[in-house]
Amino acid sequence: MTSSVHYAVKKERSASWALFSLTLGAFAIGMTEFVIMGLLTNIADDLQVSISSAGQLITGYALGVAAGGPIMTVLTYRMPRKQLLCALMVIFIAGNVLAALSSNYTILMIARIVTSFAHGTFFGIGSVVATGLVKPEKRASAIAMMMAGLTIANILGVPFGTFIGQQFGWSATFWVVAAFGTVAFLGVALLVPSVSSSDSQLNLGREFHAFRKPQVMLALAMSIFGFGGVFTAFTYIAPILQDITGFREDQIPYILLLFGVGVTLGNLLGGKLADRRLMPSLMVCLALLTAILIVFYFTDHLKAATVVTIFLWGTFSFAIVPGLQMRVLDMAKDAPSLASTVNHSALNLSNAGGAFLGGLTVSGIGLQYVPLAAAIIAVIGLLITITSYTMERLTK
Repeated sequence: MTSSVHYAVKKERSASWALFSLTLGAFAIGMTEFVIMGLLTNIADDLQVSISSAGQLITGYALGVAAGGPIMTVLTYRMPRKQLLCALMVIFIAGNVLAALSSNYTILMIARIVTSFAHGTFFGIGSVVATGLVKPEKRASAIAMMMAGLTIANILGVPFGTFIGQQFGWSATFWVVAAFGTVAFLGVALLVPSVSSSDSQLNLGREFHAFRKPQVMLALAMSIFGFGGVFTAFTYIAPILQDITGFREDQIPYILLLFGVGVTLGNLLGGKLADRRLMPSLMVCLALLTAILIVFYFTDHLKAATVVTIFLWGTFSFAIVPGLQMRVLDMAKDAPSLASTVNHSALNLSNAGGAFLGGLTVSGIGLQYVPLAAAIIAVIGLLITITSYTMERLTK
């Protein structure tokens, strides 16, 4: 009995370390995705391009994630998952090294796109691997733990990377990210358990067939609209805080830090709630996200109320993410790898689409109405979620 208990404890610790290596990989990827926002001026000045041109490095990365995830998953479908995760980290490291060595804008853009191709597939395959490391009742929490790397990157990685770039040049930041990627690679290689090739390789026909299921497509639509509501408003959070609320420019980073704390707490809370009751928790969190966005429309001219609202907004923005990913995995359970990766493409498309809709709102009816536009998108996500849940209940 004692030996069996010891083995179970040892196995659980091994799973925890394996999950930590995936979290570190997520941290490195999140850092390279978002840190460039703090370095745009430095890059623009050094490469002698406009700020808007430098901003396209963000767009190029996002589009690379959206397109690259499914492409990489299809091209590498014969690779066992552990080997694929290691290969993706090698691509990630190479992309950041190329970025650090970039001498002009074109090379830096190529480097960003190369790096982005590792993003979606790492999170897609990583989610599948993470759920296999834990008990079935803790799968959403495992996804949340891996995704915590992405949220912590916003709180710690981005300010740290921005500081390094400002003190030692923007190239130094990409060297640091490449170093984090190297540690993550070693962690995955040494700590993530291998499984037999027959269990870990993709059946490409079965993976594509999963998209014929209405519930899989509904799950992807839930991600696009549910998370799209977040970025419709978040893209314009700085001008809202300055022009409407009246905060000084130097106060905004502290408010965004509070948002990031909410995001991290919400991500972990969302994983626990999704493990208990997946769809009901998603509907509640989406409803609360919608309500908070509506409240923000009325509170964004009051400083104290705005601070509280933004913390709650961050909390419920990412409380939906583990559940959205878990829903896709559940609905495509016989072929989850490609669907999971495409879901991350959907989340990135929701970022781009939300930012576009927010821009239309600003130019059309004014900055003050952006929270309401975001709430409308979130409501659509909620309605799709209710429809999916209702269909599922009726077929049982």
